[in-house]
Amino acid sequence: MDIIWVSAAFVLGMLVSKLRLPPLVGYLAAGLALSFYGYEAGSMLEEISNLGKTFLLFTVGMHIRVKNIVAKEVYGVALTHLSITSLIFIPICLHFGYDLTASIIISIVLGFSSTVLTAKTLERRGELGAYYGRVAIGILIIQDIVAIAIVAFTGGGIPSQWSLLLLGLPLLRPILEWFITVLQEDELILLFGLLLAIGGYALFDLFNLSGELGALVMGMLLATDSRADEIGKKMWGIKEAFLVGFFLEIGLIGIPQASEFWFILLVILILPFKSILFYVLFMGFKLRARTGFLSTVTLTAYSEFTLIAGVVAAANGYIPESAVVTLGLITAISYSINAPLTIWEEKIWEKWHDYLVRIERDVDHPEHQPISLGSAEFLIIGMGNAGTAAYDKLKEQGQPVVGMDIDPDRIERNLEAGRRVVYGDIQDTDLWAKLELDRIKSVMIAMGNESVKENATRMLRNTGFDGIIYVLTMREEEAIKMQEAGASAISIPIKEAGERLADLSLDNLDDNPVVGLKVKKPKDNDD
Repeated sequence: MDIIWVSAAFVLGMLVSKLRLPPLVGYLAAGLALSFYGYEAGSMLEEISNLGKTFLLFTVGMHIRVKNIVAKEVYGVALTHLSITSLIFIPICLHFGYDLTASIIISIVLGFSSTVLTAKTLERRGELGAYYGRVAIGILIIQDIVAIAIVAFTGGGIPSQWSLLLLGLPLLRPILEWFITVLQEDELILLFGLLLAIGGYALFDLFNLSGELGALVMGMLLATDSRADEIGKKMWGIKEAFLVGFFLEIGLIGIPQASEFWFILLVILILPFKSILFYVLFMGFKLRARTGFLSTVTLTAYSEFTLIAGVVAAANGYIPESAVVTLGLITAISYSINAPLTIWEEKIWEKWHDYLVRIERDVDHPEHQPISLGSAEFLIIGMGNAGTAAYDKLKEQGQPVVGMDIDPDRIERNLEAGRRVVYGDIQDTDLWAKLELDRIKSVMIAMGNESVKENATRMLRNTGFDGIIYVLTMREEEAIKMQEAGASAISIPIKEAGERLADLSLDNLDDNPVVGLKVKKPKDNDD
């Protein structure tokens, strides 16, 4: 029977992708369609779903530091938002016939936002390390801790007294970093990542804590190691395949009774208010308008923890069993709403920019962006391996150069290495409108996300920059888009390397075909 859900997910995922929507919308639709025909999730699908969440949260953890969670704009927004939304949902639940205890539980879990969907969105945009991404993930971690408390209260069990031993996990960091250093084979690096993710899940589960939180924490132990990115890259394909099971399982929760549809409709209609409340709170805690907007969009969905906590509460009689199906459909619908929003968020921002910035506070923001680049004549955007190599080359030649990145950790590492790097969101129209580029002769964009590079190139040209823009790409199709956006020149490393190999082969065709390779002849044995 497993071939049925795999086929349904593939077909509907492909169909919605043709409509420029994320495939996950198709996976949700496949689950709902199968549930309509009486198909139920088996143990295999459930296990795949759990592994998908585990692997995703582990890779998310590798981009999180504890200091990002304890920031006042994180816990302040998280707790205030959860308190206000709970107070709104309680009378609604009472009106629809739930008792007071059930109303409180349902109201709290409806205040959560989706960790999986937010993480997947940030990963797709390549902005898990961005300031707004860290704020969003930090808020979700606080919500997850509240979810664990609800699970414990409703009979899921309180954490073991031995769980305090988990506070010693940071002591393992040097050992984990040593393993990353000594592992060379790709399959061992992949296996090490899987081991940490599954091991973290099992360890926290052993102490009666959320296994998903355990996977996240194990990833956080590697957050300060730049080489940990390699593990995430190796796990990407497996994680994506297993997450199909998660979205299918959400859809397979089923269709609720007709009497529940008015409740579902009202809760979905409240979703925009939840988003507006997030944005207002972000402005209150001194975030910039664009940062608050992006964080808000990523948090605009109900959470899978709504289901996790709901199932435990229903199993122990705190809420009706029918409420689980209702919560499942609410979650699925909110996912379908959020998915296209995250694709169109740049266009939405441009359209509503003038209105959204009106409530931005005129104060020092935590994610301050530069206005001047000083005496620099070369700007490198994206300070990964390619960006740092370009920076160092220009610095060696005595050229005035500055780097820009959206990842605070990466900026910190470059500053420690003696490079001048500033924070900047290159898709922010306000950045280019205010940034002084008079002295800049050349901008080099060395990033991986295609749409981000294209948008940044177009914005640079729209603001009147007439200097040289170089863009690093991986495919010729992508190079064409960059040129249309206004790039002066394109670098395709793989193609250039292949052409260089061909030139070397032709240049030395009549000479020794093995150029520069010295082979030491073995000495004759006396035996």
